Amino acid sequence: MTIPCVLTIAASDPSGAAGVQADLKTFEARQVYGLSAITALSVQNSTRVYSLKIMEASFVAEQIKALTDDIAISAFKTGMLLRPDIIEVVEQTLIAQPNRPAIIDPVFVAGDGRRFVSDETIEAYKTRLFPRATLITPNLDEATILTGQPVTDVAAMREAAKRLHDLGVAHVLVKGGHLPDSSQIVDVLYDGQTCHEFAAAHLPVQNPRGTGCTFASCIAAELAKGAALLDAVATAKFYVTEALNGALGWQIGQGRGTLFHSVGRPPIRE
Repeated sequence: MTIPCVLTIAASDPSGAAGVQADLKTFEARQVYGLSAITALSVQNSTRVYSLKIMEASFVAEQIKALTDDIAISAFKTGMLLRPDIIEVVEQTLIAQPNRPAIIDPVFVAGDGRRFVSDETIEAYKTRLFPRATLITPNLDEATILTGQPVTDVAAMREAAKRLHDLGVAHVLVKGGHLPDSSQIVDVLYDGQTCHEFAAAHLPVQNPRGTGCTFASCIAAELAKGAALLDAVATAKFYVTEALNGALGWQIGQGRGTLFHSVGRPPIRE
């Protein structure tokens, strides 16, 4: 018996809400086997990101090589990459591992609005990674940075998705979690011909941590299991909503909320 193996290439979050920790929790919940290559170590909690220690690109490459030499990868997911040389490592990995789904989450901005990456890094995303992506998953801030146009409503999300598709991306999912004054969270997926919208109720939680990581990781897990992309996105939308709802009553730290990645899973033993 084999199980799909999904590799996340991303930064570590010691508070467990985002980054590699959120990815691995999601993979486990979606019943695939999770692997990780660390691009950076962060110092953060529920209130803020204090600092980052970026790994050398050669060390990221060593991690990936050790895994891909030994284990068959069913899908890739990326998070915070931070520098062009790390992006180049990921590009070479995808070239060497063709025909595997690759979900690229372009993590440019912190939850408090601070930008993490340089213009050079963003250009490397556009030219090196986006053309090799099965799907990219920018949020509103990231879509604004990538297109140079403000993205503040669903109509602008559709336009941004089309503009990003023109960069050579197969599929673009613009996430609407930060839409102002909305009773629903709407995400827009563009496949080159049609804009598909996925909506869910706007839950009473403000700017929760790890939703983007979880969304992209769930899509990667579903694709690794053989799901079609539209079905994978629909499943991920439902899963993220349920995971957010499952943590509504929690107070983890003094800052932003999080998700319950194991929502709906009964204990093995009471």
